[in-house]
Amino acid sequence: MVKEAIGEGATVLEAQEAACKALGVESHEAEFEVLQMPEKKILGIFGGSPAKVRAFITITPANIAKEYLTGVLEAMGVTGIAIDVEEVEGGAVFNLTGDDVGFVIGRRGETLDALQYLTGLVANHVENSYYRITINTGNYREKREKTLEVLARKMAIRASKTGRTTTLEPMNPYERRIIHTTVQKVTGAISWSEGVDLGRHVVIGPDPECKPARPPRRDDRRPPYRKPGQGGSRPPRSANKTAVSSAEPRVPKKEAPAASLYGKIEPKK
Repeated sequence: MVKEAIGEGATVLEAQEAACKALGVESHEAEFEVLQMPEKKILGIFGGSPAKVRAFITITPANIAKEYLTGVLEAMGVTGIAIDVEEVEGGAVFNLTGDDVGFVIGRRGETLDALQYLTGLVANHVENSYYRITINTGNYREKREKTLEVLARKMAIRASKTGRTTTLEPMNPYERRIIHTTVQKVTGAISWSEGVDLGRHVVIGPDPECKPARPPRRDDRRPPYRKPGQGGSRPPRSANKTAVSSAEPRVPKKEAPAASLYGKIEPKK
């Protein structure tokens, strides 16, 4: 599909600029065809004609998507945003730069995700094949992906050790896919999605085919008791008390009677 416009000007360059303005593109984005060269007036009064130039561009999903996104940003009151388009296999990446990119990102990237979704719908109306649009700014997507990977790994390890499940906040399909991919790399944990529409979220839990690792009990960490003379640590105080209490009480020995100084005295009968 080709979109074209004809511009006029005193020179060929001015005619090109007029045609590009009518198309809404920059001069390096269009191709030109000179329809008429300018002619000067005779004696500055008679005759003469302006230059006519035909500017045309090939309509692609990326072109339509950029035009739509530019209009939406202007309607939002966002100015000074530059859109750099990089076409990749099966789609295009729009990188936004400017002073108001923070406003475009929104809370947790919600505004950026909404713009990406709507722009993708417009791009896919141009051709009958799927065309993926990604909108990024300041490497936000890469930073967000790293954050989600760290979160997913942490919750997966926790689930494999404790056997508990964790419900994450609602996410778009792209972010949920990052969570699922990361959890698959952790042994003993699985993930699944629940909810519908904007409330769809990921749940991370233990793998039913793997038993959660049980932390050692307190008694298991206590060193074994050894008899005196075998070395090792002293037995706990409670064990000493038990041994003392269970032993038989000691009975003091009776003292023997003192012997008489003069021997045994027999009374007279």
